[in-house]
Amino acid sequence: MNQSPVTRQIAALIRRYPFIIHLPYLISRRVQARYTAGVVAVIIDSRGRALIVEHVFHPHHPWGLPGGWLGHDEAPAAAIARELREELQLTVKVIETLHIAKSSRSHIDIAFLCQAQSSIGKLSKELLDYQWAAPHQLPDMHPFHRKAIDIAFEGLRRSPKWAQV
Repeated sequence: MNQSPVTRQIAALIRRYPFIIHLPYLISRRVQARYTAGVVAVIIDSRGRALIVEHVFHPHHPWGLPGGWLGHDEAPAAAIARELREELQLTVKVIETLHIAKSSRSHIDIAFLCQAQSSIGKLSKELLDYQWAAPHQLPDMHPFHRKAIDIAFEGLRRSPKWAQV
């Protein structure tokens, strides 16, 4: 389908002066909503227990999933792998995204199912302790963390591919 002459003229103008399109983009970035993003990992061991950690900086729900903040221009899957290396000296394979939710006014959380590729090493100063807990033994934790764990265990019950994780 042929576009109108006006559309073609606009395209030619933008191709000749590409900064024309960049300027509205820069302006829109100033007025668009901005969000922070956090990432957490659900890691399940061969005995059917989830890895949980005791966080130093979480006063309301100290026990929860390991994770942290997404860095500037960082892919979410790369961020969770980095956070696990930094906090637990743990190398993981990121399997898939489990859950995404807006957890506060301008914050989005992303949960990943991960598979441990190494053992846990020395904990960072952000963590007090860790443990492996069965779903019925989990302490009180942030609702997003609990939902991510529930989704992971439901996936294990339903899908043979998850049984290999």
